[in-house]
Amino acid sequence: MSFLRAENLTKTYGRGEAAASALAGVSFTIAQGEFVAIMGPSGSGKSTLLSVLGALNTPDQGGYFVDDLDIYALSQDQRADFRREYLGFVFQSFNLVPYLSLAENVMLPLAIKKMSRAQRWELAGEALARVGLAGKERRLPSQVSGGEQERAAVARALVNQPPILLADEPTGNLDQATSRQIMDLLIRLGSEGMTIIMVTHSPECAAYAGRLLSMRDGSLAGSDPQAAAALAACAAAAAGSA
Repeated sequence: MSFLRAENLTKTYGRGEAAASALAGVSFTIAQGEFVAIMGPSGSGKSTLLSVLGALNTPDQGGYFVDDLDIYALSQDQRADFRREYLGFVFQSFNLVPYLSLAENVMLPLAIKKMSRAQRWELAGEALARVGLAGKERRLPSQVSGGEQERAAVARALVNQPPILLADEPTGNLDQATSRQIMDLLIRLGSEGMTIIMVTHSPECAAYAGRLLSMRDGSLAGSDPQAAAALAACAAAAAGSA
């Protein structure tokens, strides 16, 4: 049974001769706990699709449903509630506040919750421990490695315990060894039941996912032979670099 469903998503930027189709009737379903990678060349619509799935960019046409919620039928306030309850975001650039400790960065999504600072700190500590950063709660981002900064960003995405993690090039600024550590972490989170949707340019990273969505010119290749061949190439690349 599908947990997340996209139906004929369409998005166009500009008008007339300047119009550019970012999404051209994209449809797919994702089961709860599935790890899906989205690949495609620059301009293929990957980032637009992820922003639509993140309830940040309204499609021109089509429907987006999560847990039977019609996301774009919700009001702006209801959509904000959906993002807080259902989604965790991880970005390529980490987006950590440099003058806050790792724990304070992880606590940021909890700011609107009615709880004490001690309770927020405890939850942040649990999230950091979950990603292998126990004992580093008080360190500043500048005092840890790039891989540890990305782990802290993942912890921040997890602190509200959302069922869906949206990751946009999560290893884009990391070396190969550190990238593997982050991907191993995502695999573990997926095994714990989290639904993960990851945009990546890396075949090695895409090979960690259970399914590949391949995009070209705003359209989804789905499970056609080209997408299947791309997934096989990802697996071969990962095996060759091991």
